[in-house]
Amino acid sequence: MKEDNYVLGVGDSYKEVIVANEQIIEKIAEVSGDRNPIHLDENYARQSKFKKRIAHALFCINGISMIIGNSFPGEGAILLSQKFQYLRPVYIDDEIEISVEVSGILPRDKYVLQTVCRNQLGEIVLEGESVIKWENNTEGR
Repeated sequence: MKEDNYVLGVGDSYKEVIVANEQIIEKIAEVSGDRNPIHLDENYARQSKFKKRIAHALFCINGISMIIGNSFPGEGAILLSQKFQYLRPVYIDDEIEISVEVSGILPRDKYVLQTVCRNQLGEIVLEGESVIKWENNTEGR
């Protein structure tokens, strides 16, 4: 946990690895309602251009949101906007390293975060930008 008076600076970063395992893919399908067979049906996926099942787009987005809300910067962070570009599919059981780095500081406690997701081969599968609002105001707790 960060100290109470921690301030984000340009260049500060955080990385975490998450795995696109079967359990997570099933949960995303259940919560999102996206039951596209490309995510859930191996036979269907074999016929596709991917040749095997791929994770939902929400997999990486959720990982980024998880980091912002829980770890970097964490408590109190509010996501204001996101834009992403998907460069490669995430396959079931891929290990995805999510990197979040402060690239800009805006007025009124807003921060620009560069976000990159890489698979276990080091290939970028998603890159983008998130803007958050975060005040490290932990007084009174």
